[in-house]
Amino acid sequence: MVKEHLSEDSGQSAPDDLTIQVNGVTKQFGSNIAVNNVSFDVRRGEVVGFLGPNGSGKTTSMRLLTSYYTPDSGSVLIEGIDNQQDDLATRNLIGYLPENNPIYTDMLVREYLSFVADLRGQSGAEGRENIAQAVYETGIEQVYYQPVGHCSKGYRQRVGLAGAILHRPDILIMDEPTEGLDPNQRVPIRELIRRMGEQRTVLLSTHVLSEVEQTCDRLLIIARGRIVAQGTVEELESQAESHRSVVVEVEGDNVEKDLKSLSQVDVIERQTSYDKRKKFRVSSNSDSDIRPDIFHLAKKKKWVLWELHQEGARLQDMFHDLTADSSLEEA
Repeated sequence: MVKEHLSEDSGQSAPDDLTIQVNGVTKQFGSNIAVNNVSFDVRRGEVVGFLGPNGSGKTTSMRLLTSYYTPDSGSVLIEGIDNQQDDLATRNLIGYLPENNPIYTDMLVREYLSFVADLRGQSGAEGRENIAQAVYETGIEQVYYQPVGHCSKGYRQRVGLAGAILHRPDILIMDEPTEGLDPNQRVPIRELIRRMGEQRTVLLSTHVLSEVEQTCDRLLIIARGRIVAQGTVEELESQAESHRSVVVEVEGDNVEKDLKSLSQVDVIERQTSYDKRKKFRVSSNSDSDIRPDIFHLAKKKKWVLWELHQEGARLQDMFHDLTADSSLEEA
């Protein structure tokens, strides 16, 4: 049916495994270019993390995908359908959980899901079956007859998610799904997202690296409205090899000042100190190993060297370098 639509209306065709295609999309608000010539694809069955600091263009991109905004230029194809040509068809293919999770707290969970089913035109047996499936998938059986407002923040997120998948979409888009949750609440939501990715394409935006490292198959990093990197976690960590750092713990005087005097040292981060011992994470601006230089410096300064080891590449370091100075208020 999608292929027929394309041949008659747009003349375009999409590879069978591509569910989202973003082609040169730009969106501007006044003088602020929120999204600047962005292009990326998402394949069927992928869980893709959309990373960026606050104000980088994540939310605007989500709204462009879901037809909340219209691009100034470029195109968004959902299952091969241009969402500017047929936004009703593309909306039906997407389940969307926005960051503010707009649910009615004075309703019972059961009433809220029935309300969403009615809005979707799902009445009778179809609506009841879809509600039952959504309740099961999101694990909200025990709060089904409770007021939404009495549910914990974690369960409210699950209720919002149940509403988003009620029409059984092939694509699920979530904007900051774990924002505001405590660490104990984040874990089950992450596991839930991972399970949902087994049956559908998932695109989630976040600025929390630990979320995507544990949840996503592939990452897109956006900064200043542009895609600055993309790939699997392993691929991006491999690109971060040049950011290897050394952890050093010593007992002595003027440690930080003397470490900064080494020509290869780029950044020094203070870490936990114990009594007279001082611990630092030292990043180098050179490809060579700086541990021998630190060892010889410690020997020369007569420091007591408690620890000296090299850390593996961290995605966090590359993310920081790529997105530095890009945190602005989101449009």
